[in-house]
Amino acid sequence: MGLINSLKQAFSKPYKTISVAQAKDLLGSGATLIDVRSAQEWRTGRAPQAKHVPLDRLQASTAGIQKARPVIAVCASGVRSASAARLLAAQGYDAYSVRGGMAAWRQAGEPVR
Repeated sequence: MGLINSLKQAFSKPYKTISVAQAKDLLGSGATLIDVRSAQEWRTGRAPQAKHVPLDRLQASTAGIQKARPVIAVCASGVRSASAARLLAAQGYDAYSVRGGMAAWRQAGEPVR
């Protein structure tokens, strides 16, 4: 069983992928939402409570993100936010990625500014 558990741990994701509804619940409990899209994408519309930290600057910019709170990453479709969540989890954050990204956020009827 030791080998099986080791393999499961090695191949498991260090973060959780969540729905928009689950993200909203976490935000209501004090989580931080970071938008890891480019500046151009950010200007096309974002979740009102999101902080903009482009993925290519995330490793250098985590100083402003509190480790005491869960951190939810969002991008356009969920691919870059998964990379961001993986990076954050490796640094000790309780990290999440929004499944479907901002496309899912809009589809769920959530506010965008």
